[in-house]
Amino acid sequence: MVMARKNIGDYMLEKGYASQEQLDESRKMQQATGGDLANALINVGINPRDVYESKAQEMGVPFVDLTVYKPAQDAITAVPEHVVKRLNVLPLKKENNILYVAMSDTSNMAAVDDLRLVSRCTVRGVLAAPDQIEDALGKYYTGTTIEAGGEKPSPGMNPMRGGGGGDDIADTDAKASLNMAIASYGSQGDASKETDEDVVDKEVESAPIVRLANTIIQAAIKERASDIHIEPDKRNTRIRYRVDGVLHETMVVPKYIQAPMIARFKIMSEMNIAERRVPQDGRIAVKFDNKEYDLRVSCLPGLHGEKIVMRILDKGSIMIGMNKLGLTPEVQSQLEELSQQPNGMILTTGPTGSGKTTALYSLLNRLNSIERNIVTVEDPVEYQLSGVTQVQMNPKAGLTFGRALRSILRQDPDIIMVGEMRDLETASIGVEAALTGHLVLSTLHTNDAPSATIRLADMGVERFLIAATCIGIMAQRLGRKICTNCKEYYEEEAGNLRRFGFVAENENQKVQLARGRGCDQCRNTGYKGRIGFYELMTLNGELADMIVRNAPLTELKAAAKVHGMKELREDGLIKVLEGLTTPEEVMRVVFTAGY
Repeated sequence: MVMARKNIGDYMLEKGYASQEQLDESRKMQQATGGDLANALINVGINPRDVYESKAQEMGVPFVDLTVYKPAQDAITAVPEHVVKRLNVLPLKKENNILYVAMSDTSNMAAVDDLRLVSRCTVRGVLAAPDQIEDALGKYYTGTTIEAGGEKPSPGMNPMRGGGGGDDIADTDAKASLNMAIASYGSQGDASKETDEDVVDKEVESAPIVRLANTIIQAAIKERASDIHIEPDKRNTRIRYRVDGVLHETMVVPKYIQAPMIARFKIMSEMNIAERRVPQDGRIAVKFDNKEYDLRVSCLPGLHGEKIVMRILDKGSIMIGMNKLGLTPEVQSQLEELSQQPNGMILTTGPTGSGKTTALYSLLNRLNSIERNIVTVEDPVEYQLSGVTQVQMNPKAGLTFGRALRSILRQDPDIIMVGEMRDLETASIGVEAALTGHLVLSTLHTNDAPSATIRLADMGVERFLIAATCIGIMAQRLGRKICTNCKEYYEEEAGNLRRFGFVAENENQKVQLARGRGCDQCRNTGYKGRIGFYELMTLNGELADMIVRNAPLTELKAAAKVHGMKELREDGLIKVLEGLTTPEEVMRVVFTAGY
């Protein structure tokens, strides 16, 4: 089919890519400099992609948008890396010994001849924006960075326009990068590799498997994942990322990649690669996009191989800050007031991954000043705070929480943060520090704030000591926030919110709530980012007496509510009515049987 050619200016006006004033200015610039009109158009602020699409129409050649088109692996391997980078071109696909190549100048016959010689194929040029070609070269050839893939194609959209071929790309950036890394590893593997230790040892240090492991980590960071799950199955290995507290399957990789891939992660985290029978723990230090990350790695033997889970910790997380946690003004004011006490113990409670440490660091960041000596004992050190002495646990060297705490008490501290109260020894020293004039911050695993006193007593801490030292206990959960890009409002029957403690004015009352429709920015989930739900119990004389006499948990909770404590579900209701999250999300993370 013969393409209808159009003048670059006419096409841009027709598509709305440029105004007449911009075209006139570009032509004046071209006449003054004697350069190319395309460069002049870009210099006046027009999107290079739009300029080169218009140029392709004028020249009668196909155009490709490299932000949505993924090149085939056989095309990538057909031309050496040093050649494509010298010529600034990107091989796209091979068909019947014809190699289609993205170029910023399809009339460059010298480049076409070079490509024909090295690939031994007939070369056909496809026009693409030069900046997109440079980005794609960094993405598909080096594997050192993963750039954003830009706009995703709409259903039925062909990313190769103007007469070219090509498949629609529906994969996310992470999937595209992982697919490319896996393809570069090669498909020659077989099941024997899984047990052949000599072959595995060679492969774990090979460039393709190194690139694959790095790409998995980098893609997870770009996806804002908090955890990476590498899960062997009978016939393949599944890779899942936990984003905003929910696991999403990123892709499934062939079984023959499993052994060298897991071995590579074990080497990176300094585990014993030969030991496959017992669980192991390790760490990986990663620097990506000028930021430092610490990965806590856990390896667990399973029926079909070792499962790897990596927790991603951003050492310089910008989320630290009292005003970024989602605390209501009332709770934030109470918490800051408690933190000004000269001594006592403040605990944050909740399950793993509920933001306990982040909340404590936000509080430490507020307390950090030249007048205070602050020391932390952690495993691991999740965030780095200037002006705070942070002690990293090292059980292999004999540095445990108990031993570190004893030494810290001789360091004249004003404030002590203990990463977690795991046992009686740690809890007892923390209580002792709080009794002797120190402010102690720590975390505990309990379902709600009142239950923390039961947990401490269960560890063996005397009840009168709990009552004497605890000044505040805050339970918390993390729920997903509604995506601001696709948020919409609707009306809900007020009676449907009774389970959250909402009191309707009348039977027919309706309230305005929000939800997310789902879009590309939120992976069509309707949620993006997370917000905290909090339950702060401040102790007073009445509650302390109840703790000492071992009052039932229900009575303790009722008394705490009388003194102003809002339960997790009630705090969740506030966020729902403010349009920050949904009732379903509060139900998912807060409600338990019998609540």
